[in-house]
This record gives sequence, C-alpha cells and structure tokens, in this order.
Amino acid sequence: MTAKQRRAVRLRRLVGPRGGLRGSSGLRASSGKAPKVVALGGGMGLSASLTALRRITGDLTAVVTVADDGGSSGRLRDELGVLPPGDLRKALAALCGDDEWGRTWAEVVQHRFESKGDLHEHAVGNLLIVALWEQLGDHVQALDLVGKLLGAHGRVLPMSAVPLELRARVRGHDPARPQELSTVRGQATVALTPGEVQEVHLEPHDPPAVPEAVRALLDADWVVLGPGSWFSSVIPHLLVPEILEALTETKARKVLSLNLAPQPGETDGFSPQRHLEVLARHAPKLAFDVVLADQDAVPDQDSLSEAAGRLGGAVELAPVAVHEGAPRHDPELLAAAYDRIFRMHGRIGPWR
Repeated sequence: MTAKQRRAVRLRRLVGPRGGLRGSSGLRASSGKAPKVVALGGGMGLSASLTALRRITGDLTAVVTVADDGGSSGRLRDELGVLPPGDLRKALAALCGDDEWGRTWAEVVQHRFESKGDLHEHAVGNLLIVALWEQLGDHVQALDLVGKLLGAHGRVLPMSAVPLELRARVRGHDPARPQELSTVRGQATVALTPGEVQEVHLEPHDPPAVPEAVRALLDADWVVLGPGSWFSSVIPHLLVPEILEALTETKARKVLSLNLAPQPGETDGFSPQRHLEVLARHAPKLAFDVVLADQDAVPDQDSLSEAAGRLGGAVELAPVAVHEGAPRHDPELLAAAYDRIFRMHGRIGPWR
C-alpha cells in the first residue's frame, strides 16, 4: 500500500459510514419530528436559504450546482480537472453554526489569499475541498469530512459528479443586433450577459446525478429551490435528468423561493411571474406547492398567483428582506417564513 493509499484509509475512517459522518452533530436529526429538508441552488442564494433553514431543522441537505467556471473555482477546474468547489464551499460556510467555532471556520474557509503569485484570490476552502478530493478519490466523503471539521449543521452534495458547462441562448447579446439569437458559454458569462436569456442547457447534455442527492430528494419531507441566479444557479438543477425525475417523483412538498429583485444581465427586467414562466419552460411537468416571495417585491400579486397556480402552488408573501442596503435576505425573517410554510402546508404536526 502506498503512502497516499494509507492516508486515504485514515481519512475514510474519520468520515465513517457512507450515509453520514461519524460523530458529527451537524448531520443528526434534532428529533424524530424534525422535517427532512433538501435545498437546491448555488452561490449566495443557496447560502441565504441554508443559513435560514439550519435554524429550524436538524435534518438538512444542500444539493449544489457544479457549473461554475469563474474565479478560483474556474482556475482549479481548468488546472486539475475537478468539480468547481466554490459553491460547495459557500454552502458549507452557510451551514456553520453561530458559535465561536462555526464563525471562525466560516471565516477561514471563505478567506482568500492576496498575493502576486498563483495563490492570488484562491479561497482556503476551495483548496481544502480539492485536496480532500485528491486524497479520498470520493466527492461525497470529502465534503462530509469538511462538514465534520466545520461542525456543519447539514450535509452538502454536488448535483453531479462531473464538471458541467452552462450554455445559454441569448437574444440581443450583440447590442447592434437586438433580435439576433446567439449562444453564450460558461456560467460566469451567462450570469452577466447583456441581452435576454431565452433558455439554458448543460454540456454534457445528460449528466449523471450524484446518487446521494437523488436519494435525499426522494426521502425528503420538503424541497426548497431558490433563491439564486435564475438561469445559472436555479434552473440547472432541472437539466440533470435524474434530479428532475427525483423532483417529480418525490412525495416531498416543494417550495420555490423567489429572488428579491431581478439580477442585472441575467434576469434584468423580469417580473416575479416571469421567473416562474421561464422555469416552467425548462421543466413543464414539475409542480410546486408553495411559491415564497417578499411582500414588497411583488407589484402584481394577482399575476404572480396565476403563474403559481399554473405550477400547482399557492403564493406565500412574507417580509424576508433586510430593511436597508442592497437587496438580500434576512436569515431570521427567512427562517420564520420557511417555518410557517412547513407548519401550515406540511403533513406532520409541530416539531422541536
């Protein structure tokens, strides 16, 4: 046995059984009554949901997009051929607790180096995750081990085990030709593209889902999709066939959590109901039980209710935004909104 193989064996002993972490309080259900919740997305939108959801359940799984190709993640992906770790890192940081241990580790994994060399702008957490992928040769076990180190209040899984490229059909990408359709490649480019995104797809076209992510969706009581960059973080989950099939077949109730404002470039000028319409075009058979929106971000409640009805759901309006500054979710208010939805629309009684 080589030295690398011996290190991998020791690390696997720390991780424990495939289904979870040995000795990790973050992966224990807080009680038998706590709802099993799976949150899907990427970037800061998913982080907002996870920061809220870990306050109300001890059985939480994040399923994270792996199409990022910018910054530190893009460089590691290009140089080493690995999954982009950035959105996975952000999800793990969001699951850190509010005690000193959690705050410290959240800051450490989010820390970026500043240098004149190759380390410039690399995030510590990205390097840690990639190092464990190389040591263990297993994406899920490595992320479980990072979660154990951080004391994460939940589990983080990639939606696919292969790096994905996001491609978008955009109308008016060239301002000189406002009606022309063109193809834009790469999540970082799509997120900031000028013009109007018509549709997105992934390369490879039918990527395999991570089995643990599929199993989590099928076993869940609730599934939360969004908020987040609509075309580059939310809809990509619906383009992985096994993920979409699990979302369609699961007995879990589903919440679609809307953004507080359109995203410049990607969804510039979109109304709340337009977000629902483009999602339905990408997954016409997928239904939702609840559409959650901030009460001050919906100028036309009737139109949003009609769009939600076409998805099979009802609209829940709640104050979920911070009161000042740029639009962002307030973790406590968002947690209260999710908690109320789970209690009002759930199939089980009170928990905790």
